[in-house]
This record gives sequence, structure tokens and C-alpha cells, in this order.
Amino acid sequence: MGGGRWRRVLSGVWRSIAVWAVSTATMLVLAGALPDFQLQSDNGDSATRIAVTAAVGAGVFGLLSSLVWPLLVRALLLVPALILGLLVFFLNGSLLLLALRVNPSGQSEAAPETAVVVAAVMSAVASATGGALAVRDDDAYRRRLYRLAARGRGRGRSDSDRGPSFPGVVFVQLDGVGHDVLEEATGKGLMPTVARWLATTHRVTPWRTDWSSQTGASQLGILHGSNHDIPAFRWYEKESHEVMVCNRPSSAAELQRRAIGHTGDGGLLTVDGASRGNLFSGGADELALVLSMAARRGRENRSRSGYFAYFSDPANAVRTAMSFVAEVFREIGQSTRARLQKRRPRVGRGGLYPFVRAFATVVERDVVVAAVIGDMLAGRNAVYADLVAYDEVAHHSGPRGRDTEKVLERLDRSLALIEKVAEHAPRPYRIVVLSDHGQSPGETFLTRYGLSLGNLVRAGCGLPVPRRARRTHSGAEARAAVRAALRRPVEESDQRHSPPRRSEPVVLASGNLGLVSFPDVPHRMSREEIDRRHPALLSTLANHPGVGFLLVRSEEHGGLVIGAHGAEAPVDALDDEHPGPLADFGPGAADAVRRTHTFPHAADIMVNSWYDPEEGEVLAFEEQIGSHGGLGGAQGRPFLMSPLALSEPAGDGGDLVGAERVHRVLRGWLRECDGPQVPLPVARSERAA
Repeated sequence: MGGGRWRRVLSGVWRSIAVWAVSTATMLVLAGALPDFQLQSDNGDSATRIAVTAAVGAGVFGLLSSLVWPLLVRALLLVPALILGLLVFFLNGSLLLLALRVNPSGQSEAAPETAVVVAAVMSAVASATGGALAVRDDDAYRRRLYRLAARGRGRGRSDSDRGPSFPGVVFVQLDGVGHDVLEEATGKGLMPTVARWLATTHRVTPWRTDWSSQTGASQLGILHGSNHDIPAFRWYEKESHEVMVCNRPSSAAELQRRAIGHTGDGGLLTVDGASRGNLFSGGADELALVLSMAARRGRENRSRSGYFAYFSDPANAVRTAMSFVAEVFREIGQSTRARLQKRRPRVGRGGLYPFVRAFATVVERDVVVAAVIGDMLAGRNAVYADLVAYDEVAHHSGPRGRDTEKVLERLDRSLALIEKVAEHAPRPYRIVVLSDHGQSPGETFLTRYGLSLGNLVRAGCGLPVPRRARRTHSGAEARAAVRAALRRPVEESDQRHSPPRRSEPVVLASGNLGLVSFPDVPHRMSREEIDRRHPALLSTLANHPGVGFLLVRSEEHGGLVIGAHGAEAPVDALDDEHPGPLADFGPGAADAVRRTHTFPHAADIMVNSWYDPEEGEVLAFEEQIGSHGGLGGAQGRPFLMSPLALSEPAGDGGDLVGAERVHRVLRGWLRECDGPQVPLPVARSERAA
């Protein structure tokens, strides 16, 4: 055995002894502090006997945690992931009780509830001690991170293997962070890691989304190269009488299938790729928290494996659970303060929302970052991960403010950790940070005008309007992820429609974009047909102060944009020099609307809310004070931050427009890294699956 190997062995032995000693001391302290936990008999024992009892108990507990814990987690693969996070504490406590029972002294005992607390504290202290000691040794630090992140994978490269010499690429999506928010955050010092990168190794480029400025359209285009026929976050399909929802697993799986059929390739990540926390797989073999795969049942669903790989370390569960509880109380405090201060705009933040927010900002972040760490240390070629924390908080707290600033600070720390791990990876990595859309502020349509878009449509149709408006569903990605993690049904009860009465429209909201469909008409209705059926509807919508413009199909003009006070223009006649009713919505609005008009599933009436170009505000048709989904303001201006070693994203000097264009840029960067050529052709059988 060489001298280097002996040094590694001795270093590992000394670290193990140090962790054992600290665990022993922790057990002694807890025995003195907790009345239901004792290491001595009722008659008392000598200090030496108590110390030996603690030392043996700590050693046995550590051994059981190392050997038995991963096996227990594997045996619980059928348990819903979030329930596993709670079960972790009880299993950990059971291991401690077992360690105390087999202790030769026979005098140690603990109440079951106390054992849970003691085990959690000891696991956290042992993990922190081991990490602090290992970080001083680069090789040990890399091995420890790999074990923590890759435990539960069942396969992977050995520690001594070196990866390819050419770089891999890690794509980190900061969901909902607009270009303007990123610039402000770096200017305020909220994101020092990003600021340092931009000052030394990276550049940032804004890009422009399609009309549907939301994760479903953007991420499908980025990962699979096509977001054709994605008119909104949710839309009604007349042939099936169903509503497609981008964050519903069954819909996400169907949209991914359609995109693969449209492009003929599997996606950006088809060659040794990993997809983490996304709506779509990108063709990756390694999956964790991928919604399009969550509809699968049984062992073939590998999307949930990331939870178990993460929670297989009890210290991870303890740390995440503590942060989860802290985040719940933080949200309760912030929402209470906003209510007492009577801030405007404001939306309801009660019910289960504090737990949904904590899941998005803590659980999903921790699991996704741990999975990315494992991918890098395993030397994977391309990794794409989505961190949804900012988007979830901004919907309810607004795009700017102390609530979202705290989230940005924590996201920056996640990027710093990924950067640190890259130093220990078996191959070089280039880190690309991007967003899928921004967020535009503004109060809700319902708050300002006292009625929802659905009720406005009903009034225009001459239908009765309910006195009490029904809230629309939030489009936050975290909600469906929570349902999938709990294995609860994700099909929302009001999103499967049987054909209603002849005049009953289906009205859906996607941020500040509304869609109106008449399900009894099998084709997309024309303006002329709508006027014959409901003569007042289009004028009621177009002239409402909360509506910016409408898009309908005209038998005479094709696509027709309708504005207030009788303003109309064929969509083919509009451009940036002659924007017509789209004047307030900025460059590219006409192209975005014209493209959506060609989609087979464009709604009978597409409704975009009012937009104030001076304040950047829109009116969400959902209960969100930070929204995205349509045209208007920062929601359509995300960013792409790339290493200077890669080519300019917009090499021609023009604007970077559309998610499909971003896909081509990212695919080109993978080729520049001298890696395998992507995308790969998809087998005919897979395309038809």
C-alpha cells in the first residue's frame, strides 16, 4: 500500500475518532439536560462508567446509522417522499433506542419521544463535525460529498475514476428571476457569487420569451427544442374536452411526447444528462423531481429517487426539517406583518400556502442541489436543474421586497456551493445560470374591478353572474410537485370538462393571459361566429379598462387584434414600426402574437390584460401580485448568464428571442465543450410511445 493511500486511511481513522468523540460528548450533554434520557442507574454510577456508557452508545448508534439506515430508506421506496421526511425522525430515534438496548452497561434508557430528539441532534452534530474535518482535505471532501449525494443511486463512478478531459455543463434555472431583478440583486449585494462571476468569468444576456411567458412553454422549448402549440399555462382542447395544465404530470408527459414528435430528437440531455426539479426530462436518463415522469407508477418512476438519495442521510433530513419549520414560521410572520401594515397589493397567504412555500424554498431546493452535486461528482456530461423558490414567493409577496430578497440570498449560496463542488469534480465544469421568465407586479384583476375575468365573460354573453367569485388556481410549479411528492391526485377537479350548455364558455387564466373557449363548437370560432352568438362579448372585453387587447380569428383577415374604442388590425399587418393595439407592449409583441395565432389550440378568444409601461404593472387574472404568462413588462425578459469561455449567445448582435432559440444556443455550447453531439435521434418506437 503506497504512502498516499496510508495517509488517506489514517486521515479517515482520525476523522472517525473525532466524530465519535464529539458524538459521545453530545450524548453526555443531552443526558444531563433531558430528564427522560439517562446513562446511569437510579442509584447512580461513577463518572467513568457513565462516560463508557456514552462512548459505547455513541459508537453503536453511529455504526447502525452507517449500516442500517440506507437499508431502511431503500425498504421505504413505496412511502410518499414527504412522509419519508417525517418518518426519518422516528426511524432515527428507533436506531438510538436499539443502540441503548444493546449497550453492555444495561443502564441507559430514553423515552421514545426523547430518543427522537437525541438522535436528531446527534446526527446533525456528527454530520457537521465530519464535514468540517473533511473540508480541510480536498480528496476527503470530494469523497464525502459524493457519498452523501450519490447514496441510493445504486450505481455511479468509483471515487478513483477520473472523468473526461473536456468540460461538462451545469445549467441552473432560477425560476422566475427576471433580468432586471438579477441586476438589482447584484447591485445591492444580495447575490455576491453572481456579482463576482459577472465581474470575472461570466456575462449576462437578456432574452425575450414567447407570448406565453411561463415555465411550461419556456422550459419545454429550452429542453426539447419546441414549444409549438403551447398557448398558455393552461388551455382547453376541444377534441378531448380536457384542460391541459403544464404543471399536471399527465399533461407534462403529453406535452413532452408532442415536442419529441415535433423535433425528432430526445432533448438537450440525451447524452449522459441529468434532469433535476424540472417539468420535463430533456431526454435525460438520470431524473429527480421531474414532473413529466411523476405520472408513472411503480419502479419505472425514477423521478422520486432524488428524495430518497437525499434523505438516506439522517443529518440531511434533520437539517431540512428544521429549515422547513423555520420557513413556515417566517412566512406566517411576513404575511401577518403585511396584513397589519395594510400593504397593497396583497393576496391571501393562509391555509396550506406556508407549507407549499416551505416545500419550494427548502425541501425542493435542498434535494435538487444535492442531486446536482452528485451529478457533478459522478462526472455527468450535462445537468439541468430548476430552483423554483423565487417564483413561488414572488407570486404571493411580489417580485421585489424583503421576502424575495431573502430567497435570492439563499439561491446565491446554492450557486456558491455548486461552484465549490466543481473544484472537486472528476472533470471541469462550466456553470450556466438562466431563467425561464420574469415576473411583472400589479394587483389582481379581481381586486381592482370586483369581478373575475370569467364573470366578465359571462356578463358579455348575457349569462347570470354569481355573486361570489370563485378563485382561480395558482400556476406555481411547487403545488403540483407537492401533490406528486405526497402521491395525491394532481388532476384538479374543475379541469375536466364535459360539454356545458350551448352558451357556457370555458374561461381559464394564466397570469395576465386569459383564454375563452366555447366547447360545443369543435373548431376555433371566428370573430363573425362569436358576434352572431354573443354580439356584446368582444366589445365588452375589448373596452374594459383592465384588458389590453384581444386576439381572435377573422374569416376576412385571419388573425385579428382588437383593442379599445374600436381599434382593430390584422395580425399580419403589425410589426414593431406599426404595432397598432400592441403599442404599449414593446418590441416583438406583434411577432409573439402572430406565432400564437398559428397554434392549433389557440383559444377562441385570447385576452391579454392591461399593461402600464411606465410602472411595469399588469393585472393578473389569478390571485397573484407577481405574475407571468402573457405580454407586459419584466415577465417577458429573463436572462442567460454564461461563462466567457463559451460563445456569445446572440452572436449576430440581435436580440435573443424565444425559448427555442435558447435551446439552440445551449445545444451549441455543449458541442463547443467537445462533448458528444446532441440531440440524438429518437427511435421510432419511442416517438410513438
